[in-house]
Amino acid sequence: MHITTSLSTALFFAFVSESFQATSESLDPPFNPREYTKRTTNCEAVKRDADSQLVNLTLSYVDINPSANTTLIMLHGWPSLWSTWSYQIQDLKHDYHLIIPDLRGFGSSTHPDDVKGSGTLYDLVGDLQCILQDANVESGICVGHDWGSAICYEAARSRPDIISGVIGAVVPYIPSAGAYIPIKHLTAAIPKLTYQLYFDGKTAEAVEELNKDTRRTVRATLRTKDSPPPDDYLTSPHSFLDAWGHVEEIPPVPFFTPEQEDYFVEQYQLQGFKNTLQFYTDENRYASWKFAHEQGNHTIPQPILAILPTDDPVADWVLATRVLRSEDFLPNLTTELLPGAHWVHLENPNLFNAAMRKWLNKYFPSQGVETESATNDGHTGHVEDEL
Repeated sequence: MHITTSLSTALFFAFVSESFQATSESLDPPFNPREYTKRTTNCEAVKRDADSQLVNLTLSYVDINPSANTTLIMLHGWPSLWSTWSYQIQDLKHDYHLIIPDLRGFGSSTHPDDVKGSGTLYDLVGDLQCILQDANVESGICVGHDWGSAICYEAARSRPDIISGVIGAVVPYIPSAGAYIPIKHLTAAIPKLTYQLYFDGKTAEAVEELNKDTRRTVRATLRTKDSPPPDDYLTSPHSFLDAWGHVEEIPPVPFFTPEQEDYFVEQYQLQGFKNTLQFYTDENRYASWKFAHEQGNHTIPQPILAILPTDDPVADWVLATRVLRSEDFLPNLTTELLPGAHWVHLENPNLFNAAMRKWLNKYFPSQGVETESATNDGHTGHVEDEL
């Protein structure tokens, strides 16, 4: 394992400043998600609240530069969309094939409508496999942020035939080798996980609160180190937004243009937040742990890049990595620490993209392209393979 504590201090920052100048002020032209056409594919999924009934999902994804030799599958977390990979799209779209889905229940990707039981990590790996098959991709490198990282790690663990490497941002690998630990047993050590008790125990109430004012919910959540949320944010088991109660109008999302924020809000208004809370229910968390625990192959041998922010108000992810013993199960791990909060890939995209390219050039150097295609028109396919 290799750890860079300050990204090799001055030398690395000098390299970054010379090689990567994309910032929110300098992107020219600014990223416009409406310029990208989503493809759709039909995938079968299990709806477990109806005696494991099979249902059809419509999953949407953006497919960029399919002629490139190396594919990056980019998975968002909560509350995110495909478009939150904006800086990475701008930087990588000429060199890599980018497949960027909206996860089930997000944006225009549908859901079995069973938030408690039909959103396990292995369900989402099955969705990923379906999308890759629709895009005619045999394997690729999974790039994840937040819960997207958890999906990438599970995909690499359970389906090494389709995932050749992982770039996991913020959330480290959580091996299922030990006993299952409910969130309620973690909040004393990590108080800012307390909101997850609300999402799990009072899911309907939480959804109503999140949906009441979509823009306020989005602005409350997507903050930076320099524009942070209140100190007691995420610490209530009874509300997600009460910590913002004294603020009449929350400032705009710092790393979005007004047009990007409008798009984000519109996409969340398509289905609301209901099924996006699938990650936080104890039923899904336990089922995800049980699936991996019983399989028993907890070591991920593929190359792994973990990008951890140093200023995330949620948790000290370096400490969490040690407590979870993540490194014991990742023999080909590289860890990069970056300044920034939870949305580090948007807050400090120069550093994030540089870390990605450095690692990709080392482990997957043949990323050349034949031709570059900005987008593809939407179409519908059908795949019946379910993990």
